[in-house]
Amino acid sequence: MGHERAFWRSARRRRFVRLLLVGVTVAVVLGAVAVAGNLFGAGDRFERLVARVERFLAGPPPDRETLPTVVVTPPPVAAGGNLDPAGPSEPSAGTPGKDGPAALGGLSGRPSGAAAGWLAPGPGGHIVLEPPEPSPSPVRAPVDLRLAADPKRDFASQLTKDWCAPAGVQISLAILDLVEASPAVQREIAGRIREWESVRDSRNGDWGPAAMALALAAYGAPGYEVRAYERREDALRDAAAAIARTGSPAILLAWRGAHTWVMTGYRADADPLVFADATIRGAYIYDPWYPRISSIWGPSDPPGTFQDAAEMRRNYLPWKRPEGRYPDRDGRFIAVVPTIPRAGWSPSDLVAGS
Repeated sequence: MGHERAFWRSARRRRFVRLLLVGVTVAVVLGAVAVAGNLFGAGDRFERLVARVERFLAGPPPDRETLPTVVVTPPPVAAGGNLDPAGPSEPSAGTPGKDGPAALGGLSGRPSGAAAGWLAPGPGGHIVLEPPEPSPSPVRAPVDLRLAADPKRDFASQLTKDWCAPAGVQISLAILDLVEASPAVQREIAGRIREWESVRDSRNGDWGPAAMALALAAYGAPGYEVRAYERREDALRDAAAAIARTGSPAILLAWRGAHTWVMTGYRADADPLVFADATIRGAYIYDPWYPRISSIWGPSDPPGTFQDAAEMRRNYLPWKRPEGRYPDRDGRFIAVVPTIPRAGWSPSDLVAGS
């Protein structure tokens, strides 16, 4: 009898062990499937856990030099609202405003600086100022332009709820034909944050706008600047002009600096390269959050959607971060703006918006 009871106890124990192993295996498989498919947000939670562990192991973000935030003031505006690229200038040597008529001698031709019109010899050797040749005034007309980007090729949704910055960098680089819009590339970019992060750029570590500009440079898109503006309209006008001038997308820090939007084009009442008072009526945006829905900001839009002025006012808000103060950014509109034109680029290469 004792041997029989021992046999049954042993059999039950083996059955229990087998059932436990089966249960653990099923739990692991289901967990892996849930993480891979982000079922019920399991993937996001797993990624956040991994990020916390990595952050703990890496220690606090370094306090090191990084790209500055450039505070931008509006440019001078000439009569009619068009840009005056030369701006005010001192009279050049030999002009009446500096040396007087005697110094000009028999000079003829168009001087630079304050003198207007043509100088030509008159009767008796005197110098007379003739009216300048009329130049055509720039035509003020609405524009609707964007980069020739392909959402199917260039868009990459952020892989986790916290990866809008590396996804925005990836989208910008894909538009510039520098990387592919693949999950592997996004993971690679996100994994290199230790090369670019600084507590001066992000008080809580990880991605800030300066890290985005440094990442763009590291992948072959140098010359991006972090800029801050007092007014939304100045930020949008400057970003629009930079897109037209360089052929590169701009990055807007939306949601008070908590999110990344990639700007690829714009609608305006005039050409922002010519008219300093051009009003930007909206922007073409690639939102890495798509196709997610935010409990605060609502559903995101497909890549390339035109966000009108009302949507820009709702989403593109002054920088205000809970982790600390940023003297050059707080209360200002932040953008990461290209400054170096692509090889062979011309503003005429922009395509009509749609």
